[in-house]
Amino acid sequence: MTSTLSAILSALELGHLDHTGDLRTLEAPPPAEAMEQTVSAVWSDLFALFPFSALERDIEDLGWGLVNLFHRAAAKKHQMIDRLTDEIRLLLAEQDGSEVATADLEDKIDLARKIEQSAEAYETMRDTAARHYLHETGRSWVPASGNRISLGTTAAIVDGRSYLQARRERVRDANMVHGTPVIFAGGRLRFASDDDAKQFADNLLRTLNAVRERVGDMYLVHGGDMKGIERLAASWAEQNGIQQLRFGLDRKLGDRAGFRRNEQMLSVKPRYVIAFQGNGVTERLVIEAKARGIHVVDRRGPLGTPPASRSCG
Repeated sequence: MTSTLSAILSALELGHLDHTGDLRTLEAPPPAEAMEQTVSAVWSDLFALFPFSALERDIEDLGWGLVNLFHRAAAKKHQMIDRLTDEIRLLLAEQDGSEVATADLEDKIDLARKIEQSAEAYETMRDTAARHYLHETGRSWVPASGNRISLGTTAAIVDGRSYLQARRERVRDANMVHGTPVIFAGGRLRFASDDDAKQFADNLLRTLNAVRERVGDMYLVHGGDMKGIERLAASWAEQNGIQQLRFGLDRKLGDRAGFRRNEQMLSVKPRYVIAFQGNGVTERLVIEAKARGIHVVDRRGPLGTPPASRSCG
């Protein structure tokens, strides 16, 4: 098992991987159970070293990086598949029925399937590591940019811009989430005591669970701020197997970035907007949602409660 893991980790550093050559004769990846057990064992042994040491403060950063290692490997495989898909389309268009052309097409399709198996293997290891990251830090693991998707599962964390592009192009692929959208919004908060923080978290989770009871096929739409309360909502979604659609800020827009993100999130036509305390951008999101007739679950009162001056959601 150790030698298999060593080979996998070594392969992750090969940024120049090509989709030709020896890949044609590769056997299937290791069984999913073996990969999950190996990643779990490595995680357990590695992070058992850190508590009560000078390295303890680095657990979150190192854990994120370990998950990202597998994520990057899967992304490289997907890039290979994209190139092969273009080549397959071209071969299909040029098919003349000859034996040579048919054999070339079959080889390309077989190679694409093998690389897809490899991508799914790396995603299995990434998702296993991500579960340990969630358990270790209490935070949902999300990539720095782009999507976190899995070929073999329905759960996903999808980048908002990828989603909008896929929707415009009517492409039903991994960049699409399915179900009923529910927006979650809130800022970075500080609490006077641990008891206040716990009460707020309890109210937040109670609100999410209540909305899920009403919307069984919901997916969660949010801004992906892993330093604010959105990380609590993201972790809740991951623990409950709920897809996420993440709209990051377009920094090139400067002060308009937050308002532009509001427009993008509302464009998916959500059933609900769940609003906790935030800044003026959150306030504008609530105003615009109400103007469009979208039901707002308003929890901008003290410690995640309904504001006294507003009707509760």
